[in-house]
Amino acid sequence: MVQLTAGVCSRLNEPEHAEDLLSSTPIVQILSVKRVGPTAGPNPVDRYRIIVSDGEHFLQSMLATQLNHLVDEGQIIKNTICRLDKFTCNMVQDKRLLIVLNMTVLEQSAMKMGSPQGLQIAPGDAAATPSTAHHTPAVNQPTPVVNPTRASSSTTTTPGAGAGRGQGARSGRAAIFPIEGLSPYQNNWTIRARVTNKSDMKSWSNQKGEGKLFNVTFMDETGEIRATAFNAVAETLYDKMEEGKVYYVSKAKVNLAKRQFSNLSNEYEISLERNTEIEECRDAGSFPAIRYNFVDLGKLQDLTKESFCDIIAVVKEVGEATEFTSKFNKTSLKRELTVVDQSGYSVRLTLWGKTAEKWNHTDQPIVAFKGLKVGDFGGRTLSMAGSSSYEVNPDIPESHGLRGWFDSVGSAASFQSHTNTFSGSGGAVNFNRAAMLSIEEVKTKDLGNGDKADFFSTRATVMHLKSDNIAYPACPNTGCSKKVFDQHDGWRCEKCDRSFEKPEYRYIISMAVSDYSGQAWFQGFNDLGEALFKRPANEVVAIKDSDDARYNKLVEEVNGQQFNFACRAKQDTYNETTRTRYGVQKILPLDYAEESRHLVELLSSPWAQ
Repeated sequence: MVQLTAGVCSRLNEPEHAEDLLSSTPIVQILSVKRVGPTAGPNPVDRYRIIVSDGEHFLQSMLATQLNHLVDEGQIIKNTICRLDKFTCNMVQDKRLLIVLNMTVLEQSAMKMGSPQGLQIAPGDAAATPSTAHHTPAVNQPTPVVNPTRASSSTTTTPGAGAGRGQGARSGRAAIFPIEGLSPYQNNWTIRARVTNKSDMKSWSNQKGEGKLFNVTFMDETGEIRATAFNAVAETLYDKMEEGKVYYVSKAKVNLAKRQFSNLSNEYEISLERNTEIEECRDAGSFPAIRYNFVDLGKLQDLTKESFCDIIAVVKEVGEATEFTSKFNKTSLKRELTVVDQSGYSVRLTLWGKTAEKWNHTDQPIVAFKGLKVGDFGGRTLSMAGSSSYEVNPDIPESHGLRGWFDSVGSAASFQSHTNTFSGSGGAVNFNRAAMLSIEEVKTKDLGNGDKADFFSTRATVMHLKSDNIAYPACPNTGCSKKVFDQHDGWRCEKCDRSFEKPEYRYIISMAVSDYSGQAWFQGFNDLGEALFKRPANEVVAIKDSDDARYNKLVEEVNGQQFNFACRAKQDTYNETTRTRYGVQKILPLDYAEESRHLVELLSSPWAQ
């Protein structure tokens, strides 16, 4: 049987002995595992509290989120014996808290070993230096830089003091904290982290005054955290950090994160201050690069609007940088890319500001994007947010695989886009006659009220069609469909940066439908309109402009028609009002021969017996 490391919990509980554990890999038993709720942010992650025992004493602990899969897969259960390969031990509210960063499961025991007792906090512990980090590498992990030992604050290295003099010149720095372990309860900490994103210097103005700020995202092997600097501090520190480089950061303040400004799954953020110290880490060869959680373009439909995701894709097309005016009446630039991957989907991705201006990659590169914002205008779209970042042709397996696929197959392939409607002749969403729901059932089941969209099939009759705004002027360029505006030199498309003699009108439909159980409003676009009117939108708009009586007759002919619908239900918020929208994905006229065959099959099924 595996033997536990005797006395390790009591030594972890005493700061003066904690440094003895820097090179150890203690073996402990997990007495309990408890979920304590997710992290804050738009992409919450579960957190687990565990109790570890050495057979004599037990210690409260937290499992780092990157180890959650061990719980989810059932590898960590009550009485599991494991080896702690990497951990830190912090003081939190006068209590010693062990944070497990990496471990190896050795055995799942059915019984508790020994009779472990709780530990008492020794007098003066709360005032002791708050943590000692343990950086012994896990099995098969690259060896990180060994942490320097701690010393008094009077010998702490100032920014740049040790540059070029090696690790020994930095021996006065406090022990390295993991980002996962940072909280407002620690004061004397140093993190070693890579800058994965650095914003432009921004100006702000409100009733309290005006100033400047910038943000950076720091990442280490345990997680990510956002940091912000204002005014004079921002001007001092801005040029001291570059994206992709690794730095030692200390003497800054940890606060609760302002969720409206960050998409990171971290409940805290860092405020960079006047005495904050930033020093580049010269020996960062083993430090982890940017971590991604890639989503296939074909699965974007499963993500909610305003959520964030990482993708790796081929930039198939690059649009021109065009000017636009924001709602704050500021002029900036935007550029739209078309990206594709092996899922067979293409998606429009928007770049903003200086990123749009500086983009010069026109050779269909592989690009890994991190922290893109998901939109749903005309389907699924992506855009870069303030904390988003990207790498061109990254040296990772996903990039090499995608390059090989595109060069051999993908460059000649046809791609599908995420659109809100599909015509009756085909599409990604199919009408399911055997699983049709009535309108009342759709509402009773609260379809569309969850985090993800729900899909359903129904048969309904058009009762009323909103006819005052039935189409919009669109760009005639193939694949664009953006709204164009009548200007002195013609109809201008901002996306294509061109003017046209006349637009190509496209339907935008809102209609009330009904069946035997109730009524609902369905929305759709060009394919839905063409199925209803059996003619292109240009023709209907021309009739509307020239002959009101004929136009009204066309609308009346649509009312009373019955169709089979495949729909998407999803909550939508507009003007602070939330409602469920039913978008028509496919519309099919009734096929009475097919309906008869279905009824015959139904009568012959066990249901009819």
